Amino acid sequence: MFPETAQCLRAAAPLFGRVCAPGRAAEGRQQARRHFAVSRCRTAKVPAPRRPRERVQIPGLEAVTYGERMHFVPGLTKPVNPRWERDYKDPRHYKAPPSHEMPLYKEKPCHVYNQRSSALEGVRQALWLTKTQLISGLPPRLLSLADAPANQIPDQDERVQNAIKHARFWDSIEERPGKDKYSTSLLFNLLHLCASLQSSHPALGRRMLAEKYSLAASWKRGEDLLQVRGQNGLLQTCMDPLPQISGKEEVGNTADHVLETFYPVSPTIDLQKVHMYKEEVNCSGFREDYPYPHAHTVYFVGGAGAGCKLQPEQFRAKMVMFAFGNALARAHRLYGSQPQRELDRPVTVQAVGTNGRIFQFLVFQLNTTDLSGDDGIKNQVWLDPDVELYEFAKVRPLIRKKQIEVPAGLAGYKPETFSKFLALYLHGAV
Repeated sequence: MFPETAQCLRAAAPLFGRVCAPGRAAEGRQQARRHFAVSRCRTAKVPAPRRPRERVQIPGLEAVTYGERMHFVPGLTKPVNPRWERDYKDPRHYKAPPSHEMPLYKEKPCHVYNQRSSALEGVRQALWLTKTQLISGLPPRLLSLADAPANQIPDQDERVQNAIKHARFWDSIEERPGKDKYSTSLLFNLLHLCASLQSSHPALGRRMLAEKYSLAASWKRGEDLLQVRGQNGLLQTCMDPLPQISGKEEVGNTADHVLETFYPVSPTIDLQKVHMYKEEVNCSGFREDYPYPHAHTVYFVGGAGAGCKLQPEQFRAKMVMFAFGNALARAHRLYGSQPQRELDRPVTVQAVGTNGRIFQFLVFQLNTTDLSGDDGIKNQVWLDPDVELYEFAKVRPLIRKKQIEVPAGLAGYKPETFSKFLALYLHGAV
């Protein structure tokens, strides 16, 4: 017996004698021994696994194996048989060739921005990659579309609040639905509400919603080749292109804008680096005969279906990149893949992002496809970030120190946020 075991038993013997009956004292001592033995085994060191011996190959010497005997023989080496090649094609046992032997392999890497990319510098990095000038706030001419009484929905505020309550309270039997669920439900409720104006604005019927479309657009920025690829966002397409926001004189004034740098951080620090790619790949996700070829608005839901959660700054950068990608793919379809210093008719694409409570509004205007240098005409983006639609939506009231701080239900509704959402929706149809 170990000395520690005997000491523990001597210390526990008076306790078992007082509490337990005389007949159960021996049973208690046995339980104490088993408990101590188990605890000692758990703390024992486990020996490390033995490493397999390295196979030694001496040039000029042939190893003696048990291959001819067709069974294992102790002391003889395991034979090395050649790989068996099938005389038929079996996709279940396909082995890809090395990457440098593939036909699309190139020594120069391509930097890819996809739906999982998280830009370190956020919007500033996206502006440099797309050669874009940032303008704070949405254009006043665009915001004025929702102010006219003819462009408003009957009982607008009440119906919007009902749409919020449906997404937060009525669309789930859970006590607290997930953010991905109620944010997606709220987005579709608001789109359905805006589509009710089709009777007074027939141009709204010339649009279509597309989901899970594949976007691919490539361009050169300096010596780097960049691409935007992936399935992301809910795209609203239309038969007619969006009108441009800035006139020819305002577009010409963008040549004086100096792009902001963030040295020593590399602009491509967070982008995926690939060696197998096509240099000129531009696909809007639709065929050439698609009747709704023009991208109108890209709707993003924060974190839903993307497999990753982005911070607000990185989420806005993704909106800029994918709005730019849709505009660039359309410009290459209209004007060719050769860089154009100034487009005859700029391409405008909108973007709206939400997490179920806070909205991000963006309008992107592509003025040039010559993105290699920092000089010349720049693209333009109007950004209105972090706009709240409401403050609280509580199933149960928030009580602290026996006082109700936030009542149950919807509180703090802000109608001007939906007016911006409606203005972007009506853009091009009024």
